[in-house]
Amino acid sequence: MGPEALRVAGILPILAERELDVIDLGNLSGPANPWQPPVNGYRHLAEVVDWNLRVFAAVQSALRDVRLPILLGGDHSLAIGSVSAVAQHCRQRGKKLRVIWLDAHADFNTSVITPSGNLHGMPLACLCGVGPPALAGLSGQVPALAIQDVRQVGVRSVDAGERRRVHEADLEVFDMRYIDESGMRDTMQQVLAGLDADTHLHLSFDVDFLDPEVAPGVGTPVPGGPTYREAQLCMEMIADTGLLASLDVMELNPALDQRNRTADLVVDLLESLFGKSTLMRKTSARSG
Repeated sequence: MGPEALRVAGILPILAERELDVIDLGNLSGPANPWQPPVNGYRHLAEVVDWNLRVFAAVQSALRDVRLPILLGGDHSLAIGSVSAVAQHCRQRGKKLRVIWLDAHADFNTSVITPSGNLHGMPLACLCGVGPPALAGLSGQVPALAIQDVRQVGVRSVDAGERRRVHEADLEVFDMRYIDESGMRDTMQQVLAGLDADTHLHLSFDVDFLDPEVAPGVGTPVPGGPTYREAQLCMEMIADTGLLASLDVMELNPALDQRNRTADLVVDLLESLFGKSTLMRKTSARSG
């Protein structure tokens, strides 16, 4: 239901107003969710693999056509297919990759330490090489994604075993304490440091990144997330780079929303991500 809620919220005409050539390819079809218990630490592995193969092919096709793919989820496990396609694309073209992962959760669990078996708690681990071979190897290389190419922002809910793995892997995480202490501007300056014209910037945006007070329509809400204005600044600073080349919008659950409030907010943020700004002061040109 997430993609439909975003359509109802006007994502297509609003992005078109940014002078973008927007093509809606419709919804991918795939297997239903069987609601079964985990097997060997993974819940619904066969279905998740099937869906990610379809996502991988769709994103790969868009990149081949020199377009900017926007994946509307769906849970965050689908980012395995999306980012795998982007990683393969960057390797083939000799481009650098930077993945910004906006999320309340670290998504770095494994089948051994997961408390639930849900693969939407494992996508970043799979992309970084720890997961079932059908997912970890989807890009044609393991790992699909180097740890040093990832920046996580907004994290505030991490399982104990997952926390140890994050530290051992040296994953660069800008959690909510960092944002509280340093502010979103400094945080995003750190996140975006080192980018250049040869960088493919991928944003994987889990809607539960936002504080549930402003975005209640998610399945795993965690209090204490970024405010509306902090999220807008985050999107505006990404837009300012001019490097955004692919995007995931994940975990919107209209069944838990209030009159499509969260979908409306997400579309508002995406408008900022694609160049809308409330900036009213005069600015001077800066180099660097």
